[in-house]
Parts: sequence; C-alpha cells; structure tokens
Amino acid sequence: MRTALALGAALLALATPAATADSCPFHSPHLPNRMADTGGGTQLITAEAPSTGSTTGTVTWWNKRGPLWVVAGRADARFGSNGLVEGTARKQSTSTTPTGLYDLPYAFGTTAAPAGTRYSYRRATDKSWWCEDTASQAYNRWVEGLPADCRASESEKITAFPTQYARALVVGFNYDQPVRGRGAGIFLHVNGKGATAGCVSVPADAMARILAWADPAKHPHIAIGTASGPTAITRY
Repeated sequence: MRTALALGAALLALATPAATADSCPFHSPHLPNRMADTGGGTQLITAEAPSTGSTTGTVTWWNKRGPLWVVAGRADARFGSNGLVEGTARKQSTSTTPTGLYDLPYAFGTTAAPAGTRYSYRRATDKSWWCEDTASQAYNRWVEGLPADCRASESEKITAFPTQYARALVVGFNYDQPVRGRGAGIFLHVNGKGATAGCVSVPADAMARILAWADPAKHPHIAIGTASGPTAITRY
C-alpha cells in the first residue's frame, strides 16, 4: 500500500508541472483564460506586475491551442520607474507604464532581426527618431530625419539607445489616434540598467525569442497590468 501511495504521489507531481514551473507567485499558469479580452488572435503576450508600484514582474508569451492557452516562453520583466498606471489616464513624461490591451504594429532595432522574424522590422539608422513632441504632426511616430515641427529635445534618437533598442516591438499604446500629452514611444524592448521610462523590457535573449516566435498572421497583442485591483490584467 505504501508503495502504491508513493507511486501515486509521484505520478500526480509529474502530471501538474504548470503549478510548480511558475516561479512567479502572483502569476497564474492559466492567465489568458481569465482575461476579459485577448485581442482575438492565437498569440498573446502578458506583462504582469504585482501592483501599480512595482518596477518588476513577468512577461509571458502564449499560444492558443483550441480553447486553451499554452505558455511558449517566460522572462523577468521591468516596468516604468514610477510603476504602472491605467493607460487611459496616463500622462507623458511620468515614467509610468500604461496598463491595457494593445496591438503590436511592427518591430525595429539597431541590430538585425533575429532569424525567423516574421514581423515587419525597421532597422534604425542615424536619422531614425521617435517623435514625442506634442506639437508635432508626427507625434508618437517613427521618423527618418526630424520634421521641422518636432524638437529633438522632446524626442528619442533610436541609435542613442543601442542596448535597449537593439531589438524591440512597438506597443500600440496611444498610437492609432494619439491623444497629445498621454504618452509616446512605448515599446517592448531589451533591458537597460534598471527600470524603464514607461516601456516594458526583458533580457536580450528573451527579446530575440519573442521576435522569432511572434507571427503577425496570428494577431498577437500585449496585455499589461497588475495581479489585482483596478488595473488587474484580467480586466483587459
């Protein structure tokens, strides 16, 4: 009997790896199944933090197989130095990461795209900028050469951040119909030295794996949020 019980316990442990493989205590292995919306595609990235005051958390990328979501990969994540805030209430230059569900328009980088990348990928040049000037017609857009109405002091030169922007995905926050002053230049990119200015970042190897995995034909989105409360990731 003791042998049978021991064998049963061992089999049970092997049958439930998802419950033990997740090193993040606030993260559910079945997270997308509890979300209000996943964007309608069969790929999803979740970026989850313990609370709005957090600067670290977990990024997980998922594939949908039938009715179930299956983990494709996971990495430690960093958020804005001032934590996270509801995307619709965010203000520019606050170093907060906007919560919400967003599309991923295209990828870019100062280095070549990793093998297998299917996303449209823009290779940065010395003329590549992200315009963040609220007075510019190019607000929250990539530009090749700064327009006359976009101040350099209010924008980011992509090649000035060769580590962070080695490879990145544009997050569609405030992108389709930009609200001036809400924020610009929110990306999923490679880690720098610490917390971000509002983006989500992951280690370089994780960013490469995400770009090799992401398939625009599967309509991936990114959901950013907290474990609970008004900005809970399950609300998006």
